Amino acid sequence: MSPSTNLFHKLMNASAHIKWFYLLLALCGVISTSAQNSRLNAYTFGEGLSLTGKSDYTMTLRGYIQPNYEAKLYTDDSYSGEGAINRFRLRRFRLRLTGDSPNQKVEYRLQLDFSGTSETGEEDAGLLFDAWIGYQLTKNIKIKFGQMATPTDNRELRMGSQTLQLVERSRVTSAFASIREFGIFAEGRFRTGGGTYLKPYFTLTNGDGVNVYSNDRGGLKVGGRLDFLPFGLFTNYGQFRQADLVRELSPKLVIGGYYNHNSGMSSRRGRSSGDIIYLDETGNESLPNYSKFGVDFMLKYRGFSVLGEFAASAATVPVGIAQRVRNNGTIATSFDVDGMRDVENYVKGRMMLGKGYNIQMGYVFKNLISIDARYAHLDADRHSFLNNGTFYNRPNYYTLGATKYFSRGYGFKIQASITYVELGEGSNDITSTPIEGNEWIFRTLATFSF
Repeated sequence: MSPSTNLFHKLMNASAHIKWFYLLLALCGVISTSAQNSRLNAYTFGEGLSLTGKSDYTMTLRGYIQPNYEAKLYTDDSYSGEGAINRFRLRRFRLRLTGDSPNQKVEYRLQLDFSGTSETGEEDAGLLFDAWIGYQLTKNIKIKFGQMATPTDNRELRMGSQTLQLVERSRVTSAFASIREFGIFAEGRFRTGGGTYLKPYFTLTNGDGVNVYSNDRGGLKVGGRLDFLPFGLFTNYGQFRQADLVRELSPKLVIGGYYNHNSGMSSRRGRSSGDIIYLDETGNESLPNYSKFGVDFMLKYRGFSVLGEFAASAATVPVGIAQRVRNNGTIATSFDVDGMRDVENYVKGRMMLGKGYNIQMGYVFKNLISIDARYAHLDADRHSFLNNGTFYNRPNYYTLGATKYFSRGYGFKIQASITYVELGEGSNDITSTPIEGNEWIFRTLATFSF
């Protein structure tokens, strides 16, 4: 691509983001105007601006920005690469518009991100993050339709990015989570006696991550989750936030498990559509199936919090695969693994297969300083993209972090963390330069929410 063409695309992308920004502002204005006798209902620093209409209608506008710095160093004395890697970027810039009308049993959410990064920070992401409409079907059951973070990923994924107790999400999330999906989502909340609760979830999605604008590859993805809360509900949405800023007066615990099955997947873990395509002998698409399951828990009490997660994945490969589509659109019939034709293991080698777990804990002192720690481990299958030397092949991650909150909420905070990463044999940096040692990663992040 020529420099002029590349510049053209950047300008077009920037123009598209500006148009979306003005569209959101216009939408806010239209909704505010349409709400008869709308007035300011409440404003809480970090929780957004809430407007109410003449009836029971409520609209809330909130957002946050997160500038970020990251430095990476290698312990390999013989390393011949560029040495320290420094990166400044706007990690997130999000605006969220929500509304609900209890009498009409309807709610909605629209969330846009203008930073251009994904939830895990590894890949480019689109502007539209959340766009769904919900309906309160019964007192205990709610149905949502549209694009949202799926409950059939690990628990950390459903926690707000501005509420993370460490600078970044765990490596388990980046390795296995599909993040957002488009489809139908059902969730329930049932009081089961003695102050306990059950929260079941069911999902039926396109299996290709976010909304697909081109061909929808493969079949559907179906999944479910069941959460149990033995000590009652968390305070102030605490089930979906990490650090215990509210300092729960009694122990709060949620434990759960999930499973999902993706019929015909055309990417590494189901985040997109059409990235990896296989064909049978007649030229028809033939795609592998992908399943994932996990268990997790979270405990909070008087400023102390613990989050534990385990996730595992598996794949089944159709026997009829005979061809593959290269990135440039041409067709190939080679499926070489260790010098032999091996279709099944070649296909699995391009998918995120294996298991991993994450355990993290922290304590928020009364002066609003938090000390946090995390250990994450990835165990790749023999044939899996988790063995890729550039992006993965790193089994162990040790992280220590500190956060200063400037209010008893998420309005403004500054965070820093340091991570020690153990590299597997055959690892290299982003330029494919071999690395014999390990990695140190330093990160710092500021969050301002309104």
